[in-house]
Amino acid sequence: MGERPTRRVGGTRGPRVPEPGPTPSTDRRTAVPPSGSEPGPAGAPVRLAVVGNPGNRRTTLFADAVRAAGLPAPRVVPWERVLRDGGAGFAADETVRLDSPGEHPEVDRLLRDVPDPTRVEGSARWYARFTEAVRGLRGGVRLDDPGELAVLFDKRRCHAALASADIPVPRSPTSGPDAVPVTGWDDVRTVMRDHRMPRLFVKIAHGSSASGVLAVETSGSGRIRATTSVELTPDGALFNSLKVRHYERERDIAAIVDALAPDGLHLERWLPKASQRGRAADLRVVVVARRATHAVVRTSTTPMTNLHLGGARGDLDAVRDAVEAAGGSWAEVLAVCERAAACFPRTLCVGVDLLPAVGWRRFAVGEVNAFGDLLPRLTGLPGSGAEGLDTYAAQVAAVLRRAPDRPHPYDQHRTGTTHVSA
Repeated sequence: MGERPTRRVGGTRGPRVPEPGPTPSTDRRTAVPPSGSEPGPAGAPVRLAVVGNPGNRRTTLFADAVRAAGLPAPRVVPWERVLRDGGAGFAADETVRLDSPGEHPEVDRLLRDVPDPTRVEGSARWYARFTEAVRGLRGGVRLDDPGELAVLFDKRRCHAALASADIPVPRSPTSGPDAVPVTGWDDVRTVMRDHRMPRLFVKIAHGSSASGVLAVETSGSGRIRATTSVELTPDGALFNSLKVRHYERERDIAAIVDALAPDGLHLERWLPKASQRGRAADLRVVVVARRATHAVVRTSTTPMTNLHLGGARGDLDAVRDAVEAAGGSWAEVLAVCERAAACFPRTLCVGVDLLPAVGWRRFAVGEVNAFGDLLPRLTGLPGSGAEGLDTYAAQVAAVLRRAPDRPHPYDQHRTGTTHVSA
């Protein structure tokens, strides 16, 4: 889901701080653009369009990358217009990128119908209206497939797609053919007992930016604690906050979960993560045209590593060294992310959240994000083909590589990689 505004500590609302910077697997050789026609004859100018929020940092960064490649500025189609008009049309020779509808109060209101953009509730309505709006886009050569976006923005379906493709993921009782229904806190308690999961994450199915995420842990003595950025007000309303807080009264935790349950809940085992300099660590890896091009380490003293919640960038070179010292291979780590992205063959770019286990030898994919490319000023990994390019320039370069007499850029992927188990 698009970025959610948050309330600053003490209740004063403020904009979200940028993150460092949600399909069955198919044969990569058959991947083709999902709709519209191929770009015109060799030598014909490439025309780009983006569905986004005009003036937003994401749209601006993409437009900058397009112009830097010597192309005309992309045509920007506002999400607000798409939502009000029920869709938009594109010329057959326009290559169309979708960007996040977040960070725009009126767009958020149209999607969720909530009076305050810092409220947590309404994500199921957001999902239904967003996917409907995407299906209302007509024509053009798409860089984002509507069906795959619907999977990416449902954590339960995304988890099931990854698991069915043998991608290592945390165990989840709420995804796959044997998924158990979760209608509230009582069901969460039952799952914890029946599935022997004393520590688990409770997530809203269509959330993003840690909105509505609770890291729940219990002890043998019966104590319980939930770590979350959700602020529960005395009247029962839920707000996104910049402060990560702990709830230790079960009735408060139950109130939060029961309020979130109508939007759909996804539960997964809380995997102990590797650390860097005493802080829990994970990675965001951007995959463009099936190739891992950019990576950043995120560290935190809390279970949530998001920068706007106090996370900080870590040392990527130190991660590579730790993986090699543990007997692993950095190429295999990137291969896990590429295999996860390959589950969505008709989507040019995704951001993969990779969870390293203690010891840096095993990895699991936490999530795959459709709009996970906001990594300002970060250039590509050595050997990725995106050296010197930010995430947006790498996507523009992938589009330019597509031509009638050249292999489709989605087919230019790393091969011969091996599976890293969870």
